[in-house]
Amino acid sequence: MSSLDLALLYLVAAVLGVVVCRSLKLPPMLGYLTVGVLIGPNAMALSGDSEGVRYLAEFGVVFLMFVIGLEFNLPKLRSMRSLVFGLGLLQVLITILGTIFGNVLLDHVFGWLGLRWDLGWEGALMLGAAMAMSSTAIVVKLMAERLELESEHGRRVMGVLLFQDLAVVPLLVLIPALRSEGSEMAVSLAWAGLKAAAVLALLLAGGQKVMRWWLTLVARRKSEELFMLNLLLVTLGLAWVTEHAGLSLALGAFVAGMLIAETEYKHQVETDIRPFHDVLLGLFFITIGMKLDWRPVVAQWPLVVLLTLLPLLAKATLIAVLAKLFRAPTGVAIRTGLYLAQAGEFGFVLLSLGAQHQLIAPQWVSPVLASMVISMLATPLIVMYSNRIVMKLSASDWLLQSVQLTTIAKKSIKADAHVIICGYGRSGQNLARLLDAEHIPYMALDLDPDRVRQAAAAGQSVVFGDAAKVQSLMAAGLARASAVVISYHDTPSALKILQLVREHAAHVPVVVRTIDDSDLERLRAAGATEVVPEAIEGSLMLASHALALVGVPMRRVIRLTRDARDARYGLLRGYFHGADDDSAEEREQARLRSVTLPVATPYAGEPLGQLALQAVGVQVVSVRRASGAVRPAHDALELQGSDTLVLAGTPEALALAEEKLLRA
Repeated sequence: MSSLDLALLYLVAAVLGVVVCRSLKLPPMLGYLTVGVLIGPNAMALSGDSEGVRYLAEFGVVFLMFVIGLEFNLPKLRSMRSLVFGLGLLQVLITILGTIFGNVLLDHVFGWLGLRWDLGWEGALMLGAAMAMSSTAIVVKLMAERLELESEHGRRVMGVLLFQDLAVVPLLVLIPALRSEGSEMAVSLAWAGLKAAAVLALLLAGGQKVMRWWLTLVARRKSEELFMLNLLLVTLGLAWVTEHAGLSLALGAFVAGMLIAETEYKHQVETDIRPFHDVLLGLFFITIGMKLDWRPVVAQWPLVVLLTLLPLLAKATLIAVLAKLFRAPTGVAIRTGLYLAQAGEFGFVLLSLGAQHQLIAPQWVSPVLASMVISMLATPLIVMYSNRIVMKLSASDWLLQSVQLTTIAKKSIKADAHVIICGYGRSGQNLARLLDAEHIPYMALDLDPDRVRQAAAAGQSVVFGDAAKVQSLMAAGLARASAVVISYHDTPSALKILQLVREHAAHVPVVVRTIDDSDLERLRAAGATEVVPEAIEGSLMLASHALALVGVPMRRVIRLTRDARDARYGLLRGYFHGADDDSAEEREQARLRSVTLPVATPYAGEPLGQLALQAVGVQVVSVRRASGAVRPAHDALELQGSDTLVLAGTPEALALAEEKLLRA
């Protein structure tokens, strides 16, 4: 097979694998592993395990370590030091030591079964290090979707994941040295440690200043191609230095990431490096999948089940116990253990390195690899049912959740016709200030405990709660609310909240914030009354400033901006004429009013045009069904009982229209 044939095969396999996983809402990594198994020499044998491909795949690990280095910063480490160097360190150490001890027991069990486990303590150490890793990619994605990154268990999970990522660096140095024997091993480890310390000291001592100077010099040339080429040069260059120093490629890439993380170019570098990181890491996982031989896995399925369940249960229990020792409530500790029980992408890296240095017998590579993949496949299900598991194992978790919901309910019990703000970041806080200025009550829900504590201490109406859970929304007085505002841009979470509002309070309008209008139709179809894309608002302000600077009269600028908003936001028509609601002029200007038709309205089944509301000076902006779906207003739209009509007109005209609509 030629190089071009091989490249096309990998591309087709990767594309198909990612498409299938995306369709099933699974991480792409599992797609890469699966197609690797299928095209590998142990299945369809479409591809040979060539040395060139494997060496190229190593660059995936290089760029993965580079990205980890970019995310590594001292302030973040200091703020989470007890979780990182306490909980994280103990989890990795005890998992490795437990695997070494468990290896002795397994050796006796296998001997009793007439099998040979044949794994020395060096291989057990390598296997323990691989088992100690959890999947950052899967867990962070799932927690982000569930809005749990800032929760109590989310902070602990992130602390452990951060230490696991850092622990890979010394493990990549340690594992190759384990092939030496006796005093040779001690010399090898000492020599490797000395070289690592020397290289790191040399690079880190003045490396940051040199890196900032060099990147600034390159950036001043204002060439994207040059900046990208330089980025690849720095990453692979430092990887080359550490490899020729007898260490690993990945260590040099990690250092490169650390050096760039402290410069002002960090975010640009993250954006530029992402395509290389994703593609090459995908290639690495395909090569890992190619090593999986399905035949011994099928023949030894009891062993695969044992190697899957035993580490899952042991790791979840260990992390839960350690989290409890670090003063976590029982429910939080159990959730932390459940979220981190699976194997991780760095586990594949360490297992591959161990197999390369013959620390594990070839016949055990496939069963271990299969058990790791199965544990990762099971993670979304474990996380999905984590609440049920916690409720069964911890009676106190019911009490803690009840206390949280009671706190929300106590704050909102007197609120009526209030606004529920989902998320209390900058956008949520700005909205709260405007509502306060107009004496409109609000209740904000947020998952950042520090932010909630500080805002509540300042007297603001904010509580700790997950807006994507029906219990939190109902405790915040959803049924009595006048509106719900989703102030953070997270489409999956917004869709979940819209579904809950539609099911439990379909009459309450919902305003959603997004980055752009790519998800506009999905959000509207889900029941959003209005979607506010930041990109459009930013472009309107940009255009208004530009027009004013080139000499267009300010009144015309304001009119053009108003017309653009009128065309974009149906709900805001008629709201750009006055600056003060209480002025005499404003009292004669158009405003909005929502009117809900009675269930047994005489207008049910009639087209909207038959109401002839234009005759009294009122325009129907939109119609919200009882199910929560929003329909654009047009004369042929058939009315239904419990429809909510959003009307625009002067106060007098609106009063007449409301009287007509509510007439029995």
